[in-house]
Amino acid sequence: MADTVIALADELVAVLLAADPLMASMLGLGTEPELLNDLSEAAAADLRARCVDIAARADAIPDTELSDRERITRALITHETGSNIDLVDAAQIEFTVSDSFVSPAAGLLLALPTVPVDAPDLADAYLARLAAIPEYLAVAANRHRAGTEAGRTLVGRLAEAAIRQLADDTADLLRREPTDATAQFLARQEELISSAVRPAFAAYRAAVADLLPNARTDEQPGVCWLPDGEATYARLTRVHTATDRSPQDLHDTGVAIIAGLAEEYRELGSRVFGTTDLAEIFTHLREDMALRWESPQQVLDTARTALARAAEAAPRWFGVVAEEPCLVLPTPPGAASSSIPMYYLPPALDGSRPGTYYANTQNVTERSRVIAEVTAFHEGVPGHHFQFALMDEHGDLPILHKLADANAYVEGWGLYSERLADEMGLYSDDVARLGMLVYDSMRAGRLVVDTGMHALGWSRQRAVDYLRANTPMTISEINTEIDRYIGYPGQALAYMVGRLEIQRLRAHASTVLGDRFDLRGFHDAVLGSGKLPLSVLDTVIDEWITRSGH
Repeated sequence: MADTVIALADELVAVLLAADPLMASMLGLGTEPELLNDLSEAAAADLRARCVDIAARADAIPDTELSDRERITRALITHETGSNIDLVDAAQIEFTVSDSFVSPAAGLLLALPTVPVDAPDLADAYLARLAAIPEYLAVAANRHRAGTEAGRTLVGRLAEAAIRQLADDTADLLRREPTDATAQFLARQEELISSAVRPAFAAYRAAVADLLPNARTDEQPGVCWLPDGEATYARLTRVHTATDRSPQDLHDTGVAIIAGLAEEYRELGSRVFGTTDLAEIFTHLREDMALRWESPQQVLDTARTALARAAEAAPRWFGVVAEEPCLVLPTPPGAASSSIPMYYLPPALDGSRPGTYYANTQNVTERSRVIAEVTAFHEGVPGHHFQFALMDEHGDLPILHKLADANAYVEGWGLYSERLADEMGLYSDDVARLGMLVYDSMRAGRLVVDTGMHALGWSRQRAVDYLRANTPMTISEINTEIDRYIGYPGQALAYMVGRLEIQRLRAHASTVLGDRFDLRGFHDAVLGSGKLPLSVLDTVIDEWITRSGH
């Protein structure tokens, strides 16, 4: 029987979930929930071959046999298979060790505590996963060694952070206590943590330490210093932006946006701080103690109040709104010390876990509250929560549209939502609106320093100095962000690239349709087809423009 686009999309989903069973369980879709990801070269080669095959079969289907929706799905198949081929070829695991979730051990520490254990079969699966950790980490260590032997070395600073993270008591963070846990489960869990997990983390920590003498220094943090580094960064840029824009083009775009933000800072700074001097405004934003949090509860209350305000206003800006509210919780203790201030975890597709906005309440009196509202709008409503909840509520979408790794679309919408929130009148005051500018500076700065380090050969200090001079981020925030960009090449480009494209599409639609342009309809069109690479979103909006013009 001839292939159909929907069947191929479902086949690709099965392949991707089999390659990432831990993510499958987090999404409520795991068919083999006792497994951890196979990090071996053989598994990567198999995934690549399957993606090549599916892409070829999708391309062979004649256009005349496809509906408009099926053409969109085929374009998504082409993007997803291409992205996974690029990721296999980039071989990030060979040179990626840090205390961030993109690193094998840190990823376990973040993901495993979110996997459900509240049923006997799930509890047994969790124990099986604990038992599988030694093999998982041993394979990861072998990939790191192979990378070092090939000249694809770790970054010393990030590897040292991973070693610090994997302390003797780290394994205890994986201890679970289900409400109906049996004595047998608890006893077996303690046995595994003691006899398997803790020794596995220690062995992995020692393996990473053995590679430190060959690690890259802060003078050479970018992938451009690795063999085939230029091609590696090109692959990762394609994965995260779904464009072929050159590093220099992206770099120059970031520089231009940074320059354009100055006047907005001066306008708000004159009202909030009584000065139009950019350096003084930045100093206030970094150092003014009146802008610090007072308590962990204030962090949570501010997020909940902002999201409630956004949910109330949403029907005036969207034709279709998410039915499920966004849950707000503190970041889990095990992840708080190395976690960003706030992040969003999408709902499980089986409904077992709601979409949740996590706010880091650790050491809050040392952190500014300026970015609190802009982050809530980015991560929650009208940002990622709307995006993911609406996908879940579109029951007719092929599941690939919900699982695709369209990073520039996802993060571009989040960043677009920050400015949209200003249009919606959601910011409570000018201090909160300054937070919007802070994030704009950060995302534009990412274009500059990510390309600077990974393509243009910048040192880590040069990247730090650029953000220090051109954004109001504190030195602590800058250090955290720079290390994130070093350890996750290309991902930080997605935010601004995606937002600029959504804004371009909106302006284009408004120009073409004139009085017929409906912003609510435009937003529904952007969010109505699930996750899409930017080139495919362009097609979707063109089709919406055509329908709206009739």
